[in-house]
Amino acid sequence: MTREEVIESVRSMLTRAQFEVSNPLSMRGTRFDIIARRDEILIIIKVLSNVDAFSKDNAEELLCIGQALGASPILVGERSGSGEIEAGIIYSRFGIPIISVETLADYIIEGVPPLIFAASGGFYVKIDSELMHKIREERNISLGTLAEIAGVSRRTIQMYEGGMGAMIDAALRLEEYLDQPILMPIDPFAPIQKIKNTQKKEITSPAPQPATQDVFTKEVFNTLSTMGFSVTPVTRSPFEALAQDSQILILTALGKDENTILSKAASVSDISRITGRYSVLIIERGRGRENIGGTPLIDREELKSIDETYVLYDIVSSRGDSNETNKN
Repeated sequence: MTREEVIESVRSMLTRAQFEVSNPLSMRGTRFDIIARRDEILIIIKVLSNVDAFSKDNAEELLCIGQALGASPILVGERSGSGEIEAGIIYSRFGIPIISVETLADYIIEGVPPLIFAASGGFYVKIDSELMHKIREERNISLGTLAEIAGVSRRTIQMYEGGMGAMIDAALRLEEYLDQPILMPIDPFAPIQKIKNTQKKEITSPAPQPATQDVFTKEVFNTLSTMGFSVTPVTRSPFEALAQDSQILILTALGKDENTILSKAASVSDISRITGRYSVLIIERGRGRENIGGTPLIDREELKSIDETYVLYDIVSSRGDSNETNKN
């Protein structure tokens, strides 16, 4: 299948599994392709035929977006340089989980989670460390006995009880000996770990600006920063930044020409609907309209007149589509 066909296949199965699914992004080279929600599960999906094309920069920014939105990023792929992405196995690249289309379907439609994850040195499984320790204590089984059964060292058994992943053969021998299901399923949509501060691209006032930003973008980011927002720039996305204070997070898009404004308004409105977050499109010149497709519009001059985050929040809230679901 082509990448576009894979994207549509993923969207179809997510819809079948009762997810709300965004339209695929039409921009080339985007950081992500789809956002989907079901109840409290929010996922950001990137689809690639060859996952080796997924760069470290892409992963770091996807992690930042996921962290800000409370979403789990995931990469759906078909192959890597070392072979096919096998069904039932979770791989990873730069901290982003990688699964095949088959694994995704098994999990969200059939309710069958993967048990195996790939890491340096081979394939591993997660052991229910608390259950294994409890059984060992109740039956008075020594570390040495389990080590001999599994074919590993006593120290390795201790590490298994501490939560370390186990080689498949060793784990199966332990499960057979204990006569208890100690292998744990793996949730591909588990919340991501908090990103280290060194990975965040957060701007504080005064806002440092990359040389590649144009005058309009720099001006908007500085204004938002002075207003009291922390601003996380985003590249290759329908929105240019995540503007956040202690109360709200706003997906912030910038628009100049007519085609850009219309295209971004549609995409940002769709993402806002799925994520339950507010969005705004900041434009260079006024258009005599308060929103496009539910995305509030604020022009350059109006933005300059705003000096508090709550004022921007009130404007965005009042100009958004009244039929939208309540935002977080």
